Amino acid sequence: MTQSVIHLEGIRKSYFIGKNELPVLKGVSLDIGRNEYVALMGPSGSGKSTLMNILGALDTPTAGSYILSGHDVSRMEDNELARIRNQEIGFVFQQFNLMPRLTALENVAVPLIYAGISKREREDKARAMLEKVGLGDRYKHKPNELSGGQCQRVAIARALVNDPSLILADEPTGNLDTKTSIEIMDIFGKIHAGGNTVVLVTHEEDIAEHARRIIRLRDGLVESDKMNPVREAVAR
Repeated sequence: MTQSVIHLEGIRKSYFIGKNELPVLKGVSLDIGRNEYVALMGPSGSGKSTLMNILGALDTPTAGSYILSGHDVSRMEDNELARIRNQEIGFVFQQFNLMPRLTALENVAVPLIYAGISKREREDKARAMLEKVGLGDRYKHKPNELSGGQCQRVAIARALVNDPSLILADEPTGNLDTKTSIEIMDIFGKIHAGGNTVVLVTHEEDIAEHARRIIRLRDGLVESDKMNPVREAVAR
């Protein structure tokens, strides 16, 4: 049996506007195994962004349990959540979220600063990751000197640099043209082939088709959870 990286049991999340409760997630249970490649889909208001925030330890559930690589994230205090985010999760965002005054190398190295790694080792690891995403010759460039696709490659390198157990990508091609989107999805394919667990949030069917498994949310619940026959056929 595949070891679970993510185990969710009865996850609920409500927000309160005054005394009025707004339930967003209404009891989500699922397992994602090590080295799975999952697309999380759903219409606006389905709860996929809220679920992504919980998976990324950016938010906590109102009820239910979330076990990430053996850690009960749903019971953690803020400082513990910050440690888990840095050690176990690599984030890739639609807006890249790079620091404009830092070079590509310095941006990639940021998670390693919080991990307490020496400057020399940080630079070596960051440079190796930039090489991995095809940007070994751009390490001195700042974000405003890079294209959108190159900025997203820097963001991917930053997500990988701590060797996390989970890569979370939130609409990673949302700001990119079609050709660049294909290139970025090819990189995610290689990341998955290298042994990483990848969870991708997208509203685009063609982007979701890159994943091996597609989970669809609707009205705060899992509507369907199916293996992608196209990817399964390719894998065989």
